[in-house]
Amino acid sequence: MDHYILLITIVGLAAFGMAWMPAITKKTGISYAIIYMLLGVLLYLVLGDVLPSPMPQAHPKMTLHLSEMVVIISLMGTGIKIDRPFSLKNWATPFKLILVAMLLCIGGAALASYSFFGLNLASAVLLGAVLAPTDPVLASDVQVGAPNEKASKSETKFALTSEAGLNDGMAFPFTWLAITLALMAQGTGSGLWHWFSYDLVYKIGAGVLMGYILGKLAGYVVFRLSEKIDFLSTRDGFLAISVMLIVYGFTEMVHGYGFIAVFVSAVTLRHYEKGHEFHDDLHSFTDQAERLLVAVLLILFGGALVNGILAPLTWPMVGFTILFLFVVRPLAAYICLLTAKIHMKEKLAISFFGIRGMGSVFYLAYAFKETGFGHEDELWTIVAFTILVSIIIHGITATPVMQHLKYTLPEEKIPE
Repeated sequence: MDHYILLITIVGLAAFGMAWMPAITKKTGISYAIIYMLLGVLLYLVLGDVLPSPMPQAHPKMTLHLSEMVVIISLMGTGIKIDRPFSLKNWATPFKLILVAMLLCIGGAALASYSFFGLNLASAVLLGAVLAPTDPVLASDVQVGAPNEKASKSETKFALTSEAGLNDGMAFPFTWLAITLALMAQGTGSGLWHWFSYDLVYKIGAGVLMGYILGKLAGYVVFRLSEKIDFLSTRDGFLAISVMLIVYGFTEMVHGYGFIAVFVSAVTLRHYEKGHEFHDDLHSFTDQAERLLVAVLLILFGGALVNGILAPLTWPMVGFTILFLFVVRPLAAYICLLTAKIHMKEKLAISFFGIRGMGSVFYLAYAFKETGFGHEDELWTIVAFTILVSIIIHGITATPVMQHLKYTLPEEKIPE
């Protein structure tokens, strides 16, 4: 059989099945991420000899760009579905999670990995930066629904959605910190001041500014100019992907963080004619494109499990993952939410659902592209095992926990 024909058949079947996955997840309470990961395991057990290697080390560029694409699509979709207007007060919970919890997670993971495995400083910081961001790709089960969907307006879902949108970009400076430390250890690099002024301050600022300006411009063209010029009127959902690529491309050209820009532009576009029904079309298209890519990546991840990505796994690595997912992340998030005026159950849910996923794959692949760290296989193993445990534990618990919160907590007053 022609291998190419086999591949496109598998992708077609995966995409076909994904059309029913949200309904299956709602019915069974099991995340589709588990189903597709197991499908990947099965496919590579049976057809591993004729399928391409799913190992990220074997195809570093493909790993980098596939994970990059699915993250930016997810960030666009995440921003479009957030109804809550932006203000420091309205967004206090996600800002606390970004400015406090994420930094605590980076420091905690770096310290634990240095103690557990004796990693060098650069590798320890890299592991912390890679695992710190929650994932907008695999966290759909705990996020808000489509635009203007009243039933999804809870503080828990808003916090987890906005956190995932923000911190996938905010982890980039700390990935660059690890790269800088690795280069300095090799006798090269520009030093910590350059990292602070350029990789932290400038790139974040450029990302926010570009995202806001281009999001406003897109909103003007789509919702204002199209009303004045008839032939510009359109309701094609693929405009969301077009805007995403334009924003990401222009921001990266000026050396800003494209992840941040895409999310900011999506939120800005969302609140330009907030009640317009076209936002449903934009969200629907990004959601479908995202699920197609996620299906492929989850199958490849399942294949990597079969092909030995966990071969270097040791008990200290297992202990680190358990410590990070069930102690470091929940404790860090809970500490930063102590003063938040939300129900105790919501604080616990927000703290627990620190889902790891494709963002971690991207950051690790990106760092290895820039320089050597000396512990590549071990880091891939730790990250893969952490994602595996997160997919299983969070994938099984997300739906029942969200349902429990929905039916047991009093109705919340959500900012409009």
